[in-house]
Amino acid sequence: MRRWVRIVLIVIIVLLLILLVIPLLIPVPPLEGSVPPEQLADPDSRFVEINGLQVHYKIAGQGEPVLVLLHGFGASVFSWREVMEPLAESLASEIRTVIAFDRPAFGLTERPLPGQWEGESSYGAENQVELTVGLLDALGVERAILVGNSAGGTIALLTALTYPQRVQALVLVDAAVYAHGGSLGLIRFVANTPQLQRIGPLVTRRIRNWGLDFARSAWHDPSNITAEVWEGYTKPLQAENWDRALWELMRASNSHNLAERLDEIQMPCLVITGDDDRIVPTEQSIRLADDLSDAELVVIPNCDHLPHEECPELFLQAVTDFLDKLP
Repeated sequence: MRRWVRIVLIVIIVLLLILLVIPLLIPVPPLEGSVPPEQLADPDSRFVEINGLQVHYKIAGQGEPVLVLLHGFGASVFSWREVMEPLAESLASEIRTVIAFDRPAFGLTERPLPGQWEGESSYGAENQVELTVGLLDALGVERAILVGNSAGGTIALLTALTYPQRVQALVLVDAAVYAHGGSLGLIRFVANTPQLQRIGPLVTRRIRNWGLDFARSAWHDPSNITAEVWEGYTKPLQAENWDRALWELMRASNSHNLAERLDEIQMPCLVITGDDDRIVPTEQSIRLADDLSDAELVVIPNCDHLPHEECPELFLQAVTDFLDKLP
């Protein structure tokens, strides 16, 4: 019996050594063919320095009030292509300016590496809040209506909690408030081990393989993801350091207990969800609308996690109706 116990212990020790040492020996080759983000810019792209970071944004319309669009995980300003111009044009009497920007780790916004920032990670939620308000300051916007999809909805809510005087209203589109909160601590712990810090970029590079499947799960009808749409999604994967930045975002992930702070949100809110959302289940958006003190709920039929892309007409109608009621 003692012999078998020793054998089991030896096997466990060997396995632990393999897990601890082997990742540190795996080579991490540099990205091939990556370029500075500015080289991937569209004709209507704009860049502005916010808190030492070059931020990519687009703008439609002019004047006040102002709508600021915050995309979700794996997305960029491209995600708002169907609704930016229509919002600025069809709601000219209500919404004069529509701004969309790339959150850190996505799109064409600069991707700093560890050692290039002081204090909290540039990819942390708190710094994303400061970046959002910093963009308002840079563009001379006093108050804005924040529209956040998925993880962008998380940032919109945190901004409203931190700077309520800067937020006129919230439009929360399949916002990530309750989903996955319990697993963030474990993800952050594992992602910050020396072994995973080394091979993390190799993990994120696999998005090229599983990214399309993830995108399909966010659409009620995946056949609408044309080659042109997929090219728009993946274009930022040509930007330098995109792999390391995505890993840094995962390392900075944290739970902010938003569900326990929703009673602090006092501005008008619109909650939009698809009836077939499999990323942030539809019932969670229904719960969110119920937990907020001043919220309307719109459930769009035959739609998944991205109603502004998959069902833009119904999305625009919901936003228009909501904004028409604002004081």
